Amino acid sequence: MPLPPKVYTWLCGLFASLGSIIFGYDLGVIAGVLPAPDFKERMGPRYNNSNLFGLITSIFVLGCFAGMFPVAYLADKLGRRKTIQFGAAVYIVGGAIQTGAMNLDMMYAGRFFAGFGVGIVSDLAPIYQAEIAHPSIRGRLTTLQQFMLGIGAFLASWITFGCSNNLKGSQAEWRIPLGIQITPAIPLILFILLLPESPRWLAERGRIDEARASLARLHAHGNIDDPFVIAQVEDIKADINKSKDIGEAPWSELFTVPSNLRRLSLGYILQFSVQMTGVSAIQYYSTTIFTTLGFTSDRILLFQSINSVIALIGEACCVMWIDHTGRRRPLIVGNVVSGLSFVAGSVLMARYPGTVNNPAAHYIFIITACIGPLSWAYPAEIFSTRTRAKSTAITSSSSWLSNFFIAQVTPHAFAKIGWKFYLVFAICSQTNALFIWAFFPETTGRRLEEMDAVFTECPLFVPGTKYARAVDRHAGERELQEGIFVPGAPTGNTIGGRGDIEEKGSSEYYEKVNE
Repeated sequence: MPLPPKVYTWLCGLFASLGSIIFGYDLGVIAGVLPAPDFKERMGPRYNNSNLFGLITSIFVLGCFAGMFPVAYLADKLGRRKTIQFGAAVYIVGGAIQTGAMNLDMMYAGRFFAGFGVGIVSDLAPIYQAEIAHPSIRGRLTTLQQFMLGIGAFLASWITFGCSNNLKGSQAEWRIPLGIQITPAIPLILFILLLPESPRWLAERGRIDEARASLARLHAHGNIDDPFVIAQVEDIKADINKSKDIGEAPWSELFTVPSNLRRLSLGYILQFSVQMTGVSAIQYYSTTIFTTLGFTSDRILLFQSINSVIALIGEACCVMWIDHTGRRRPLIVGNVVSGLSFVAGSVLMARYPGTVNNPAAHYIFIITACIGPLSWAYPAEIFSTRTRAKSTAITSSSSWLSNFFIAQVTPHAFAKIGWKFYLVFAICSQTNALFIWAFFPETTGRRLEEMDAVFTECPLFVPGTKYARAVDRHAGERELQEGIFVPGAPTGNTIGGRGDIEEKGSSEYYEKVNE
């Protein structure tokens, strides 16, 4: 019995996000590797220099940033799948160098190349997922990246915890965790080409028949005459024809066309804002932070492992509810609550140092359930196909630059002011929430091909407009299935003049299209 189309598409997106496991693993493993006695000895006396110590962590982020430069070109030239494959291959090289590192310079090189590969796969996975998804489950697919990242961090924390307890003082204590990071990249390289190529990339390259076949494979059990497939092809072709009238998409278009610049700015600010919630400070330096609070090394590693479980639960919650709640609400609520969490944590750490049980746990859940996944999902869906690879390369670079900044600043900040550094994140989280409330249009349930119109029509100040609320998450699919959509027009502007579509009747449509 063939799988329902949405289940098959979801599984394709799940496999494409396999590269995020290595991202999460690398983020999680370094915190357990840095304090290993043999690692310190192997890295030499330069390891004790605080700037060089911080660079072990932050050079990975610089590699991610460097990966942004080729990804836009390769993704448009070679396709989404082959570019993901290339990124995974580079990551394997970096992971192998780290595992065999005999000195600090080798570790720097391994971290940089691993970051370069991660930068490519982490940018391309949400793009691919967004371009193959049904509108009603696009959020569920694009947030899979963060869920898989959580799996990687979960594995890293428990593996480093086990190696620290059982292999203490040996090379294996840190080489085994670093070596395991290569494993998920191997099946990604071997099997990614078995997945359907992005139908939107195929159509953009003029390969309409292949795009139709890919859509049919994803959404209609291979039936190219399915009404839903036919309607999507027409929607995509209309968007491409409009692009042909405009011409090629140079980099300058991202900055000179008002709607493009608006989207680029929102994506860039969103990616930067996530790091200003303090998530990277906790991920990279949890060992250092908890040590200053008086916890033992074994208890710290246990905290990390517990937090990885909490993060995984939060990410799973996000995947399940994101297409029901919309994008704006979780981002706003998540930032408000994370800021308040830092205020409460700072008070407790100031008054009762060393006695607060797992102070990061509540914060980790909020970040992973509301903020982190959407920082990758939202930029992947707001751009048109012709500019999506270039635009997300720029917005993703914001994440890596802010990540590098936090990685470099955090050790010095905690050395100088300790827990007071948390107050910076508390303030930034509240300003993040205010900005998102004011300027971010809702995208849930809308077709990718209507995003140009959405960001052209929507006022700069969003509250009080129809773009401040989510349409029925099945609305875009219903219009395509019934053939009442207007190519390029926002969902709800149908031929029948039905206006804003409410949730009524969506359950019947869901049964018809999904199952």
